[in-house]
Amino acid sequence: MNAPDVAAHLAANLRQLRAARGLTQAQAAKLASVPRPTWTTLESGSANPTIQVLLRAAAALQLSLEELLAPARETGRVYCADSLRVRRRGAALVRDLLPEKIPGAALERIELPRAAVLNGIPHTKGTREYLACERGRIALTTEGETFALEPGDVAVFRGDQRHSYRNLANETAIAYSVVVLAPRHT
Repeated sequence: MNAPDVAAHLAANLRQLRAARGLTQAQAAKLASVPRPTWTTLESGSANPTIQVLLRAAAALQLSLEELLAPARETGRVYCADSLRVRRRGAALVRDLLPEKIPGAALERIELPRAAVLNGIPHTKGTREYLACERGRIALTTEGETFALEPGDVAVFRGDQRHSYRNLANETAIAYSVVVLAPRHT
């Protein structure tokens, strides 16, 4: 990495992190015990700061010197619909909504055509599931008990039991499923 890259990373990180903390340049400079014009120059990318100034800036923002000088992290990312995994399970379409996996959790969008049934897969003991009905009417059956969900309703149930979802409406039903796996005991 060359010096202009480091200066650009420093400037971008300072601007982003200061703003994320809701600080003005004057407030950040005061926290770092540096003059405001020094902070302004750091954020412009035109500074040639001493190690002492860099350490003060990092301390003011509560991060390491390495984080301050590293390439800026993305503030967000859009995943196009066609990049998300979609699979057909019987007549239902199930789309993953977590492109960056979270250990122990799953979030899916379920499309159930008219009269379709989707059989859920029991998970490990202690798993909790949440089913939110967005459109249509859905019957959730778990261990012989059936719950009817209307748009906006959410059901919470043990995900370690046999369960199924059935569309009760004359249109495609849409639901969101959240699975929170029980932590593994070592």
